Amino acid sequence: MTTRTRGRVATVWPANVHTLAIDVGGTGLKGAVLDHTGEMVTERAKVDTPYPCPPTVLIPELTTLAASLDSTYDRVSVGFPGLVRGGRVFNIPALSRLTYGGDADPTLVADWHGFDLAAALSESFSVPVKVANDADVQGCAVVTGQGFEFVMTLGTGVGTSLFSDGILLPHLELGHAPFRKGETVEDQLGNAARKTVGNERWEQRVLKAIDAYDQFLFFDRIYLGGGNSAKLIGPLPPKASVVSNTAGITGGLKIWTMDMHS
Repeated sequence: MTTRTRGRVATVWPANVHTLAIDVGGTGLKGAVLDHTGEMVTERAKVDTPYPCPPTVLIPELTTLAASLDSTYDRVSVGFPGLVRGGRVFNIPALSRLTYGGDADPTLVADWHGFDLAAALSESFSVPVKVANDADVQGCAVVTGQGFEFVMTLGTGVGTSLFSDGILLPHLELGHAPFRKGETVEDQLGNAARKTVGNERWEQRVLKAIDAYDQFLFFDRIYLGGGNSAKLIGPLPPKASVVSNTAGITGGLKIWTMDMHS
């Protein structure tokens, strides 16, 4: 029977499988160990995201974060703020900068493009690892499985995920869609823009973005997550709701069992 040991790779999960769930953000790295029900069996640990942060910096940071939890686990899930396919990174705006909120650095862009993060972390943790876009992971924790559901995360940038009757659809970087005044949704709703224009104007932009997305997605529900979602204080459209930022962690369990569009 498989036991929870860092140095062994499970082929059959134990009944009480433990999952190390990590949420990589542009400002912070968070992690906790979940039991088979999704309950945290450790406190949630958090450290600041270092800059610059190429793969050679991020991987040791995550292993150190995991060690601080002082708990065993059978597998690892990582929510990552960028485009990830098959465990490989193809676009990561936040970590392609020398400083937080700075311009993209060509060397960092090249370091991350095509990098097999899932394989590298699996070797580091010595257990199976799944890496998915952070909005996809958050969505797995909050969708109801009924109808067409849209998740938008508001943090350093803007993440999105789509679900149809509980099935996670292929990831699209809808935060990079054209929005207003020649800028993208992320340009106008990212954390740097919020700090520049203030929360009141930023919130009005969020409401306009919700309406703009609904014009072509025709979603049944939209869930607003990420650290900046807590700054939305006014009334939201009927189809919109704010979800807990802990979904970035708790979704780490469901990403292992969520149905995905092939």
